Amino acid sequence: MSTSETGRDIPVVYDLSPEATIDDVEEDTPYLGRVNGVVDYGVFVDLSDAVSGLVHESTLGEASYDVGDELVVELDRIRDDGDVGFRPADLAEYDVVTEGEGSTEEHPAVRTDELDDHAGDTVRLAGEVVQVNQTGGPTVFGVRDGAGVVPCAAFEAAGVRAYPEVELGDPVSVTGTVEHRDGAVQVEVGDLRVLDGEEADELRADLEDALAERARPHDVDPLVEWPVLDDMWEDLREVARVVREAVLEGRPIRVRHHADGDGMCAAVPIERAVERFVAEHYADPDAPRHLFKRLPSKAPFYEMEDATRDLNFALGDRARHGQRLPLVLMLDNGSTEEDVPAYETLAAYDIPVVTVDHHHPDPEAVDPYLDAHVNPYLHGEDYRVTTGMLCVEIARMIDPSITEDVRHLPAIGGVADRSEAEAMDDYVDLAAEEGYDAEDLQDVSEALDYAAFHLRYDDGRHLLNDLLNVGCDDEERHRDLVAFMAEQSRAAVDRQRDAVGAHVEGERLDNGARLYRVDVENHAYRFTYPAPGKTTGSIHDRKVEETGDPVITIGYGPDFAVLRSDGVRLDIPRMVSELEDGIVGGGVSGGGHLVVGSIKFLPGRREEVIDALVEKMADAEIDEDLGSTSTAPLED
Repeated sequence: MSTSETGRDIPVVYDLSPEATIDDVEEDTPYLGRVNGVVDYGVFVDLSDAVSGLVHESTLGEASYDVGDELVVELDRIRDDGDVGFRPADLAEYDVVTEGEGSTEEHPAVRTDELDDHAGDTVRLAGEVVQVNQTGGPTVFGVRDGAGVVPCAAFEAAGVRAYPEVELGDPVSVTGTVEHRDGAVQVEVGDLRVLDGEEADELRADLEDALAERARPHDVDPLVEWPVLDDMWEDLREVARVVREAVLEGRPIRVRHHADGDGMCAAVPIERAVERFVAEHYADPDAPRHLFKRLPSKAPFYEMEDATRDLNFALGDRARHGQRLPLVLMLDNGSTEEDVPAYETLAAYDIPVVTVDHHHPDPEAVDPYLDAHVNPYLHGEDYRVTTGMLCVEIARMIDPSITEDVRHLPAIGGVADRSEAEAMDDYVDLAAEEGYDAEDLQDVSEALDYAAFHLRYDDGRHLLNDLLNVGCDDEERHRDLVAFMAEQSRAAVDRQRDAVGAHVEGERLDNGARLYRVDVENHAYRFTYPAPGKTTGSIHDRKVEETGDPVITIGYGPDFAVLRSDGVRLDIPRMVSELEDGIVGGGVSGGGHLVVGSIKFLPGRREEVIDALVEKMADAEIDEDLGSTSTAPLED
């Protein structure tokens, strides 16, 4: 009651806030309602955005109402199905008390990182919708504020979309009860409304400031002292920032990495760092699984088959789970003109792409499609700076706590890619501190190749973690697994090399280099390990060891050729480009590093393409540091 100027007690009628829920409505208490619908059997009245009920016509007497009229009501009943009934409150005069006065308390405003302290309480939360997932029961909204992301479950009816007007990216205010589901915090929504005007602008500004602060990479020192890393450090930080920002915005990350040792040593630390960062930021324990996916690519570029598959999955996840389209992170591939068709496909959907690579790049071709591009060639360096060396540092900027798990990976990636980088000895010393000598590093490299071949398009998450000893809980199993797979790999390579050895053809080129050719389609075991690239590399290494001369090796099939070179200054990407222009209708494509690569062509033009390729190789300069030092005869 309140008191009038004449001293009479006047009843109080409560005008609830828009965020009020049915839990705020008490029996025998009058509330100010507004008519939102008139039907034959009564009128529907709203007390707030979330509280609505029927005043039955039998209780209205002769009174009539229109939509928008005010009506003072009291709670009559709440049915088992949740329907609410009101009855008119017969008051000649009254005072109106707004939310927070009298018996209605304003719910506390909290941040997502404070929810655990409010279990069972009704709270208010303001943030941006980053996911809308319609389940078989409630609609689950992922709401992001400056501290994290929490699932907010709203139930309309089983499988029915609650708050259909709410979309991804909307600024919202949520009122609900803090609950724990399967060990994780969740808000059971009583009311959810989209903010607008000054309220929305203020929220967006706050979120933007918080995002910029939390997306900032950690300050870490490089694992080794190396001027190359100093030159590239800001580029690496930018990639770490973009990745952290994607996580904070609720954007999934889809990693594509070359399916070789260096590609794995680049992708696995990123995977580990991002999943830890996601787990830190999201209340949902399943978030790391939903927001990060790592996929191997056989080719050292983004093939259309992979791009269309990625796009299809992304669109499906958006439709089924209300997710944003992903950030595509290309590791150990993605820098060449061959990637452009795939990038153009993703660009049609405004999907952001970031590339960290060490293949010879075509920046003018790819940079228009990339949000960030890291490549040692862009800093006057070359492929000897491996992608694994770079990505371990990026991963540490995302989450420094992974450092002890990944210190040995740059050495493994370097050995796998035969790096002769200036810092390679320092990386090997780091690995030695973790118990890996040169033989161990070579064994892990061989085991990774063997596993990658058999995994094909599977990420092999748990197997790779054991092979790389990243988060592996059994050191003995790691060592035994590596030894077994390395042994299997070498046995298979020896068997293959013995099979093709009698069919290798050699000649001396005009520049003094030795050229070896082998038909790996007709003279090698097919559909088994090692693949043509590994077979060609094995033959090449044997010839380099036997002769000590500059050596080029070509392993070819009906429509492809794999190229390896030592001691000859080739530029395979440039040569492929010239052949593409020079052999009209040859279907020539390919690329790779300057001295390691592959080329494709139409089967009917194979002889013409390979002959033209050999002519270009014969014109290439010999690396004077190696020169021709062997007098060994050239095999027939």
